[in-house]
Amino acid sequence: MEDDYFAVIMAGGGGTRLWPLSRRSRPKQMLRIFGEQTLFEVSVKRLGPVMDHDRIFVVTVDDQAKVLARQVESLPVDHFILEPSPRGTASVVGLAAIKLQRQNPDCVIAILTADHYIADEYKFQELLQAARELALEGDLVTLGITPRYPDTGYGYIHRGEQRGVFKGYKAYCVQSFKEKPDFELAQEYIASGEYAWNSGMFVWKAESILKEIERQMPKLFQGLQEIDRALGTDAEAETIESVWCRLESQTVDFGIMEGARNVSVIPADDLGWCDVGGWARMFEVKEIDQHGNMIQAKNSLIVDAENTLLYQDENAATNRMIVALGTNDLIVVDMEDVLLVCPKEKAEGVREVVRLLQEKGLENYL
Repeated sequence: MEDDYFAVIMAGGGGTRLWPLSRRSRPKQMLRIFGEQTLFEVSVKRLGPVMDHDRIFVVTVDDQAKVLARQVESLPVDHFILEPSPRGTASVVGLAAIKLQRQNPDCVIAILTADHYIADEYKFQELLQAARELALEGDLVTLGITPRYPDTGYGYIHRGEQRGVFKGYKAYCVQSFKEKPDFELAQEYIASGEYAWNSGMFVWKAESILKEIERQMPKLFQGLQEIDRALGTDAEAETIESVWCRLESQTVDFGIMEGARNVSVIPADDLGWCDVGGWARMFEVKEIDQHGNMIQAKNSLIVDAENTLLYQDENAATNRMIVALGTNDLIVVDMEDVLLVCPKEKAEGVREVVRLLQEKGLENYL
């Protein structure tokens, strides 16, 4: 285990696309979707062979940090980096970089999330080691997944010439990033065979990513410099709060990666990887029957149905049965207080439902 290698797990999101299962009081990273452990617990556990817990940090908001800390008590309390309010992943990445650079000026950081499903954890650990070796040369490294279908919810990476071989894994120069293209463009990307999905997992030196932030997002960099000067002083918390409210809300993908230099991608196929971003993606990671149906409902009956998802909360199951007759490409989520029904192809629209509930003041459903 290398002393210069750190992991930052981003775990502050609301998981709105997995509503109504994911709520403000229990966002998806706190849910036990694939067994007895939460998504957050799994994300920490699979890092074990690569780095000790004293080099794993978590970026989240204050109320979630308390719950997450109880789930993995071996993580030091001061390893939870608190963002005062959501400002996008670009600011999160920058804040983590300046904090960890204080611990080790030459540190390499793996930026990970708390809501990914990875079947082959051993290969994932090997890929992290390969990415570290490449990042030490100054590259911004991303792990790319060969597209299986034209998904418009992922970013796409245009792969160029081979960059080299690192720990037995080939790496390629990145020609360009395209964040969430439309369906037609995604089809073209897949047909070309030159593109990979952006997994959202990155590895880089703190120095390298801060240089890109300075070049592309100078206002964010100025804010980070102001925070950096206050780190370790009595003014740290107040300074972070003051700077944070002035920052533009932007993702690392749009704000940095689309225009970044010296970007490389390591193909990460055969991981059994999926971003558990919304209900439609559950078909990829949960067991389905011979007709493509995914049933996780205690009281249910399905007849002549295909590609249908039935999910039922335990509290709802005590009172109600779900019957799916002749349905096709349908998602049904039955909670105690909410029933969601939508076509599979419209599952990404759940985020808009959450926005409308906020707009109408129906906070009790969030």
